[in-house]
Amino acid sequence: MMGLNFSSGYSSPSEEFHWVLSALAGIVMCKIVYELTGVVSVLFFMGYAKLSDSEKLEWNNRGFSTFHALVVATASFYLILLSDLFDESLPNGLMINKRSTLSNTILGVSIGYFLSDLAMILWHFPALGGMEYVLHHGLSTFSIFLSLVSGQGQVYILMVLFTESTTPFVNLRWYLDIAGQKNSRVYIFNGVALFLGWLAARILLFIFFFYHMFTHFDQVKKVFPLGFYSLLTVPPMLAMMNLFWFWKITKGMLKTLSKAKHTQ
Repeated sequence: MMGLNFSSGYSSPSEEFHWVLSALAGIVMCKIVYELTGVVSVLFFMGYAKLSDSEKLEWNNRGFSTFHALVVATASFYLILLSDLFDESLPNGLMINKRSTLSNTILGVSIGYFLSDLAMILWHFPALGGMEYVLHHGLSTFSIFLSLVSGQGQVYILMVLFTESTTPFVNLRWYLDIAGQKNSRVYIFNGVALFLGWLAARILLFIFFFYHMFTHFDQVKKVFPLGFYSLLTVPPMLAMMNLFWFWKITKGMLKTLSKAKHTQ
């Protein structure tokens, strides 16, 4: 398939230049979408001008967060399920070593996003998130970087990046709240969608993730030492964070549904 240049082993100098360029593109993307979010919001949301500076900051930040989530979730879905990049029936090397120009690009762009968002979180700490966000972004950046440098384990990085598909629902929930729409039907429907999406993408998918690692452990063991031990430790940490957030999402949804029922 076009764009799927299979290879294995450590990244070549040309690949390294490519994903570094992709990371820079990711940073530029965040800046552009951040500014565009402000411009578009002024034109189409009258309440934007009345927001405080800190609220505008987070509003625009969630704009490029949503954009990144849509891009990487779509690309991850394509690479894992629709393309033949990780098709084990093809004689093109071990699944653990497979990568392509597109997968390198997506991972590079994600590094750019996580670095941009992390920089904003630290600069405005704790306005945009507490230490749990610093930990999440730090672990994500570290894991993606190791995968790009080594050229290994991209299938697992892409699985985790697909969990970003829940981010638009999280951000829409915040937007509706700040816009005074917490009692609207859209807020309720979005809360249910967030619960279902989180269950599918961040709970059930992680269960499959660990099952896949277990059934392919003969290949996982071939990952270079730091990458191997990272695969054994980072995903469980992310899974625990996802469970904690899922508990909070579930409580919030039940509270909202209960309130809506009593107001009918």
